[in-house]
Amino acid sequence: MTSLGRSGVEVSPLGFGAAGIGNLYRHVGDEEAHEAVAAAWERGIRYFDTAPHYGLGLSERRLGAALREYDRAHYTVSTKVGRRLEPADSTGDDLANGFAVPATHRHVWDFSADGIRRSLEASMDRLGLDHLDVVYLHDPDDHAEQAFREGYPALEKLRSEGVVGAIGAGMNQSAMLTRFVRDTDVDVVLCAGRYTLLDQSALADLLPAAAERGTSVVVGGAFNSGLLAHPTPASTYDYARTPQEMLDRALRLQAVAGRHGVTLRAAALAFCSAHPAVASVLVGVDSAAEVRDCAEQFAIHVPAAFWRELRETGLLPTQESS
Repeated sequence: MTSLGRSGVEVSPLGFGAAGIGNLYRHVGDEEAHEAVAAAWERGIRYFDTAPHYGLGLSERRLGAALREYDRAHYTVSTKVGRRLEPADSTGDDLANGFAVPATHRHVWDFSADGIRRSLEASMDRLGLDHLDVVYLHDPDDHAEQAFREGYPALEKLRSEGVVGAIGAGMNQSAMLTRFVRDTDVDVVLCAGRYTLLDQSALADLLPAAAERGTSVVVGGAFNSGLLAHPTPASTYDYARTPQEMLDRALRLQAVAGRHGVTLRAAALAFCSAHPAVASVLVGVDSAAEVRDCAEQFAIHVPAAFWRELRETGLLPTQESS
């Protein structure tokens, strides 16, 4: 277990990304979701990340129900704020936002202090918890002014009150996360997709800043939404159709991994976890089988010769250390 910044909140090296049990892209049954959480626990995973956005609260409800079987002192839960859920009169679904659930609620962007508290109270109710270990400002890309002026101070106050153990921001970019690290007192940032075998852009700004400030980084999107798990023409890259150039690069990475007796999945996870600023790697899973596979891949030793060949062939920057 690793502490997040100076907060004292600890996370396991491999974390459970709970968007999948909120019906990300497909229907997942209650039992299947429960079995996925149980499999994570069996494999030593003690960090679980969710959000109201994931299935309009379904992920939080399912995660909370599954974790009630375990000692609260022995696991860490993070959720997110910035998208409040308001009841909606709709007969449709939420697939426009990626989730196969009835559109019983609508998303409302709100990084105000009042919105943060209201969102957090609703999340704790769905999770069945009286406090949260970690809370992230969720994707404030287009709401920077309100997030920094109102949202962050609200989280800082909640942390001082003991309602929240650690605070931060979670995004699919590194630039604004770097600003959070440099200009605020966040404990941790969640960076999705910008520090992977295919995209090391966070290495230019976020990771050096985090290492300098003692801020922890949680890496999400280690597989870049699927391409690095199973590179095929049908794979997605950053939640969209894979560009041919990226597919070709992923297939080259897979070929090198095969020559060194490891899978591309194992290499992708090892790469993300190797940087000293990284406290945990989140994997998005929606079944017990996926959990077990990720845990097995995470435990595989990737030989130094693999990283050396990647640098020699230009598939990784020569200055990268893994």
